[in-house]
Amino acid sequence: MTRQRKAVEEALSKNKGFCSAQDLHATLRAQGNRVGLATVYSQLRVMVDAGMLDVIRSDAGEAMYRRCGAGDHHHHLRCRSCGNVEELHAPAVETWASEVVSSSGYRDVSHSLEITGLCPACASG
Repeated sequence: MTRQRKAVEEALSKNKGFCSAQDLHATLRAQGNRVGLATVYSQLRVMVDAGMLDVIRSDAGEAMYRRCGAGDHHHHLRCRSCGNVEELHAPAVETWASEVVSSSGYRDVSHSLEITGLCPACASG
């Protein structure tokens, strides 16, 4: 494992929430790690492809990353107000996706689902 990869993994392990590549890069630089932004993006892509990270999009469309808490395929429920994200297992979505794929002729497919709304705490206050 390269020094840069180790630094990225350690920074993500310490961060419990989602962060952008730019935020992660700034954190690494503040810690004295000399890791370029392009390297951060590259390492994030490798980790996403390996299933190590969850990725969601911010309201502005920016990719946000965090260590994956679930070891299997899952979706996300995100609060628009406080940013809290919960992992969501949705067997009905998986069934529907399989049906769509089987009737479409597509192969080697993947999917992701993010539901946004207000969490109970934000909705009540």
